[in-house]
Amino acid sequence: MENLTICELAQELGRSVSGEELTVPEIVPVVREMAAEGIVLLKNERETLPISANDEVAVFGRVAVDYFTVGYGSGGDVRSPYQIGLMEGLNRAGVKVNTALASEYDRWCHLEENIPWEGTWGNWPMSYPEMPLTKEMVAKVAVSADMAMVVIGRAAGEDRENLLVKGSFYLTDQEQEMLNMVIAAFSKVCVIMDCGNIIDMSWVEEYGDKISAIVYAWQGGMESGNALVDVLTGEISPSGKLADTIAKRYEDYPGSDCFGDKEYNEYVEDIYVGYRYFETFRPEQVLYPFGFGLSYTEFSLETKVYHEDGKLQTEVTVTNIGSRSGKEVVQVYLGLPSGLLGNPEKVLAGFAKTKTLAPGEAETVSIEIDLLDFASYDDSGATGHRYCYVLEMGCYTLYVGTNVRSAKEVFAYGHGELTVVRQLSEVMAVRPEHQFKRMVNRRNQISYENVPVKAKNLRAQMINELPAVLKKAEKEVSFDEVVNGKYSPEAFVAQLSMEELDELSHGYGPMNCCYGTEGNAGGFGGVTETLRKRGLPAMITTDGPSGVRLKRTVALLPCGTALACTFNSEGVERLYSLVSREMEELGSHMLLAPGMNIHRNPLCGRNFEYYSEDPFLSGKIAAAAIRGIQSTGRSACPKHFACNNQESNRNRNDSRVSERALREIYLKGFEIAVRDSDPYSIMTSYNKINGVWSHYNYELVTQVLRNEWGFDGVVITDWWMQPGESEEFPGVKNDAYRVRAQVDVLMPGEFGDPADPDSRALIPSMNAPEGITLAEAQRVALNVVNFILKVNV
Repeated sequence: MENLTICELAQELGRSVSGEELTVPEIVPVVREMAAEGIVLLKNERETLPISANDEVAVFGRVAVDYFTVGYGSGGDVRSPYQIGLMEGLNRAGVKVNTALASEYDRWCHLEENIPWEGTWGNWPMSYPEMPLTKEMVAKVAVSADMAMVVIGRAAGEDRENLLVKGSFYLTDQEQEMLNMVIAAFSKVCVIMDCGNIIDMSWVEEYGDKISAIVYAWQGGMESGNALVDVLTGEISPSGKLADTIAKRYEDYPGSDCFGDKEYNEYVEDIYVGYRYFETFRPEQVLYPFGFGLSYTEFSLETKVYHEDGKLQTEVTVTNIGSRSGKEVVQVYLGLPSGLLGNPEKVLAGFAKTKTLAPGEAETVSIEIDLLDFASYDDSGATGHRYCYVLEMGCYTLYVGTNVRSAKEVFAYGHGELTVVRQLSEVMAVRPEHQFKRMVNRRNQISYENVPVKAKNLRAQMINELPAVLKKAEKEVSFDEVVNGKYSPEAFVAQLSMEELDELSHGYGPMNCCYGTEGNAGGFGGVTETLRKRGLPAMITTDGPSGVRLKRTVALLPCGTALACTFNSEGVERLYSLVSREMEELGSHMLLAPGMNIHRNPLCGRNFEYYSEDPFLSGKIAAAAIRGIQSTGRSACPKHFACNNQESNRNRNDSRVSERALREIYLKGFEIAVRDSDPYSIMTSYNKINGVWSHYNYELVTQVLRNEWGFDGVVITDWWMQPGESEEFPGVKNDAYRVRAQVDVLMPGEFGDPADPDSRALIPSMNAPEGITLAEAQRVALNVVNFILKVNV
């Protein structure tokens, strides 16, 4: 081991360069494996990839050295033991690189004036300036090198959007010049996209055959370079599939002209997000379709479909008919009748990833679809059944393939009558004064119709659903007696004073709770002297989606989009089960993850943390992550519930969206995750939904999450919240307003002036007309206590 570099030594020993050990070193190969499985091969001609053992590779682009391994903010600021970039990965694998060019990049990148500035919160670099090149330099390298790689890097982050400028969504002039020079000198050119988000790819058509291979590598965490080289060299055949549609131009994306407004955004495209829009209305505007991704081998698919009582059992035999080993993703789409409501051409209804298949080897995967799960929501009454999920009469078509565009029809089912699947009620409707026209499908043509608006009396419903006061036990009940099953959690909560109930509805106060490992995001539960005397332990929270964010060395994971592109639920669950062990070792009870908002627009700065434009894929991958996190008794905390689809003015922005789009797109992934994996907690978003902040939103949290979906965990705010007053109950404001919605805990706990009790408003509200009742304060406290009982402390 004496010849290993410091970073190599760190990887071999599972240690950081400071000498601090990874608590779960077994996570390293799984991070590498999942990073590789998320890499998407978009193009591969002239046998450019995999790299031959005899090929000399010329690597252009300074991010090959200064690699973006993750995005910025709470979803990326993880203290990892090392971060392997592309150039280091190539060297470690023994790939023959052009040493003169590599040395020049290494020298230039390490000049003091060229060392990347990491920025400040919300002002991180989106890209780095490129090393100047000349035609003569490139031509000289091309004399000996067999192929060229050009690496394009982009980073995004929390509290800031990507921008329609060069260096963010668009290529810089330097990057364009670099491509022009390399393409002119080399016959084989592979472009590597080191990005957490989708950026402009219009140049793909402009360059045409001059670019022979394109790899969307995403950001693979600490093992980025190793995982990417595994794919580039053919050690692993690429098997990632796009979790988003790549359109030809930004302007082609639905909703591109109603995104980014600081006050509000009208979700004009309604349910037609991503491929739902493109495949229905504008297939010609797609550069790479949803679910697309190439392999180094080829597969054949043979499908059998069995139908009984609206359930479709699809058995697909996948055979490797190529010359290399590899994995394939089977994707099943459902075509819905357009009917009275209008529906997308296709929706993803199931997927399965094979094991690694050797040439000639086959595997049969089984995917079951219940048509009831893909019913359409009628928020207008067009079918005569308003606020219902319905199956309209008509033809339901099953498509099987390896992306949304290539999927072939394998079965058609004629549904003879309109069927009401679920009767619900109005929730979070658009306010009458905010009505706008939304996109609808009329005979596969875009039409626009008025969005249905709010009609119900929420106040009456809230009064009708007020809880009853808990009954006290005959003696003082200790928390140990609840843990041992001698008394119920209700008996414990019933004895708490109003002050103690107030304390249970707030976190520790500042971040970095003194009862947890340094660098934690905050604590709740037993974080006051009074509550600790009652026997309640402190619950410690940590960010996040890319790893356990503490002042300790932990694994840096692939970004959320990379994990979604694996289409590998089992692998995601396995990865997060190891993260759960890290949490256990480091004293984290709740991981603020997964992030699972919809990629409504490619400019959202936090898309790298989230999964996909598709709610089904988002929900299934999130459910796998949640099961993994909770496998050791820790808690996942999926976020941001809901409609956190932009970062600009995220604390005050109003997402104006129809009930149908809410239920079928923006809430659907959360619903799948809740039903499939039973998360112990969930986090609200900063933004408003149709005029009401999520952290005050009774319809969102009580009516939908708890009453409809059966969620019985704890709901916490994102860190801090906006002051507000209930429209239904004037005078009920801030914490009282939040508690009435059953948002249980304000995190990290600070709000307003700590010296002014009215700024918290919970206890004063208990004494006000129509204010918070004792029973409501007990209800949120009970949610917190039940959470503590679930978590393996």
